Amino acid sequence: MTSACIPSALGPGAGIETPAIEVRQVSKRFRPDAPPALDDLSITVPQGVIFGILGPNGAGKTTLLSILCGLLKPTAGSVRLAGHDTLTAEVKRMLGVVPQEPAIYPTLTGRENLEYFGRMQGLRGARLAERVEACLKIAEIGDQADRRVEHYSGGYKRRLNLVIGLIHEPRILILDEPTVAIDPHSRSLIHQRLRELHAAGVTILLTTHYMEEAEQLCHQVAILSRGRVVVEGEVHALLARHRDDTIQITLDREAPPGFALTLQQLPGVGDVSLSGLCLVATAPRPTEAALALLEALRAHGVEAVSLEYGQASLEHIFLRYTGEDARP
Repeated sequence: MTSACIPSALGPGAGIETPAIEVRQVSKRFRPDAPPALDDLSITVPQGVIFGILGPNGAGKTTLLSILCGLLKPTAGSVRLAGHDTLTAEVKRMLGVVPQEPAIYPTLTGRENLEYFGRMQGLRGARLAERVEACLKIAEIGDQADRRVEHYSGGYKRRLNLVIGLIHEPRILILDEPTVAIDPHSRSLIHQRLRELHAAGVTILLTTHYMEEAEQLCHQVAILSRGRVVVEGEVHALLARHRDDTIQITLDREAPPGFALTLQQLPGVGDVSLSGLCLVATAPRPTEAALALLEALRAHGVEAVSLEYGQASLEHIFLRYTGEDARP
């Protein structure tokens, strides 16, 4: 990669103290009689980080991104991008958006798509041609540049979708599930490019359902549930905080409905969540609690395939705070 291929860093006048994104007590209701999609939600994304928004389906992730991009207005609260309260033309030039569903024209070629979206961002002439070639290089789709996109594989469409969001060299990049349902090579390439963008000073906000992806890429995360932030912080700090008291058991079959609440009544066992065949629990003394959990499972006809304790991952933390069976 050459420096010409990656969007420029924050640039003059971008005070490092000013957060890239500020969400302050934002709520969103689509109907007065419906539960809020977002409920008094606040998030601060510093400049120059990769920030992950995690949460189960219906947690409010897409609603939040739609508000940040100006597609929805919040019912209450405020949003600031790079210190600005409104999406002026200047702010829009700072912002790149990569939607979950590829926003590309299938009957145009990859090059024509980039040229079209580049013109939409105000690029012309030699500068447009330069950015198109740079984006084709970033995505590694130069050999397919003049083929119609309808003939692209899913991975190539995702790559093109990414660089369309980069055509105008944004300072803040927002991505909704950028690697969903693609091949491992394309996922690895997108991860590499996101790290390069971060190294160039671009702030990246992304949603993902892949906890391992978030753990590998993100410096900070916020986990949403029912429109609220239930836990947030730097990834390494969250892992350290939850490491000593976490137990993960893989089951040979699904436990009975509501069984997590039963397990939480065991002496020495804290929070318990169940998701499919994965049981995650916390305990001040994991070894003793693990034995009690195994005995309770066996009494209900469920065996353990594997057991780990004293370790933590974002998946453990995610299940602990969003597991359906453990919610009040």
